[in-house]
Amino acid sequence: MELRQLQYAIQIAIERNFSRAAEKLHIAQPSLSQQLSKLEKEIGVLLFQRSTNSVELTHAGSLFVEKSQKILDMVEQLKKEMEDISQMKKGRLVVGSMPITGSTILPFVVPVFQAAYPDIEITLVEETSSNLETLTMNGQTDISLLSLPLREDSLVYETLLEEEIVLAVPPLHRLAASKEPIRIEQLEKEAFIALKKGQGFRKLTLDLCQKAGITPNIVFESSNMETVQSLVAAGMGIGFVPYLISKRSFSELSPIHLTLEGRPTRTLVIAYRKGRYISKAAEAFVSTMKEVMRTIG
Repeated sequence: MELRQLQYAIQIAIERNFSRAAEKLHIAQPSLSQQLSKLEKEIGVLLFQRSTNSVELTHAGSLFVEKSQKILDMVEQLKKEMEDISQMKKGRLVVGSMPITGSTILPFVVPVFQAAYPDIEITLVEETSSNLETLTMNGQTDISLLSLPLREDSLVYETLLEEEIVLAVPPLHRLAASKEPIRIEQLEKEAFIALKKGQGFRKLTLDLCQKAGITPNIVFESSNMETVQSLVAAGMGIGFVPYLISKRSFSELSPIHLTLEGRPTRTLVIAYRKGRYISKAAEAFVSTMKEVMRTIG
């Protein structure tokens, strides 16, 4: 049994399709099929049920893939430990991030880090907060930029920033000229524009409204905060926005940003799996991120 065969099985399980898995692995599909058959023959069990239209994991396959992910993660951690012991400057760091947060913070952090550590290769993984927690738990990212609360008990974190939440309204909105903080109760009859389900900021929007005793009338959903901002600016509704996002200009259409009563915040954190080895590169990245956030936060 070879480590690459474990990776092959994991990729097939993810894609549920031999062609897509082969493409992601950068090998020919016949070679992938041959390697899987060789593996199944060696271990004496069928890992996948194949049909014309689908590829499904067997019970044995599910156990095999779960254990394979742990083995490959342990191998990766061992490599990182050895690199640190030998004081190698080269290395690879996988950083996970929510799309909204990543687009706001990482453009400031990554150039500073690469200037200090030019031989450390950084791979960015952008996912919804729920998917990102799972990837972090499985060791598929070294560290991840997330917001509290976290679902997964196996994750530990370091607080990075308390970021204020503001209200975005169209330029001609009745509240646009308000000089006083806006009470969320005032927004009960407003049309809301929000992020799609699965994103942490969507849940934050619902939680803030629930706490104020209202149910938001969500008329548009997007997976992109830039789109939310533009739709608000175009007069299609209102929405909650992270403070750092409100300071950026995405297009000629810009909403008005207002302070909310009580100045609600979200807590941004750097998370990683409990007990996972944290490389010197990861520690340096976290340190760089904290330093940069002091200047832009």
